Amino acid sequence: MIQVTILEEKDIEQVLELERLCFPDDPWGRALFEHELTNRFSVFLVAKDMGTKQVIGYGGIWLIYDTGEITNIAVHPDYRREGVGSEILALLTQICMEKEMDAITLEVRESNQAAQNLYASKGFVVCGRRKRYYQGKEDALIMTKELRKEEK
Repeated sequence: MIQVTILEEKDIEQVLELERLCFPDDPWGRALFEHELTNRFSVFLVAKDMGTKQVIGYGGIWLIYDTGEITNIAVHPDYRREGVGSEILALLTQICMEKEMDAITLEVRESNQAAQNLYASKGFVVCGRRKRYYQGKEDALIMTKELRKEEK
């Protein structure tokens, strides 16, 4: 069983381990995660395996004006395809809807087909590309999900 909660300082060491495992080429450092604890525009979630109490996933979003920008979602390889990423994404989406955001956006590696499939299954569509976004080598696809349509 998993439980998803708000990131706390006590979780950061495990989040850093997972960050290095999932993003070895360009991991976030401690200072960035610590900043997310006090950033009033940020919501960061962690998923824990309730049996082991280990952090098995996390996700963050910045709430900027009328758009939620997902900063990252990561799931431990041993827990992928078990709904952990979907749960984190659903909760981030719910937060945006509660805050009456118009849309959610994110960047995903062009080579990360599994993540693209997850996002597409949740209503995200490719709306752009950032050339050489990752370490100056790989393009990022920009994906967006509209939450509210203009009322006419």
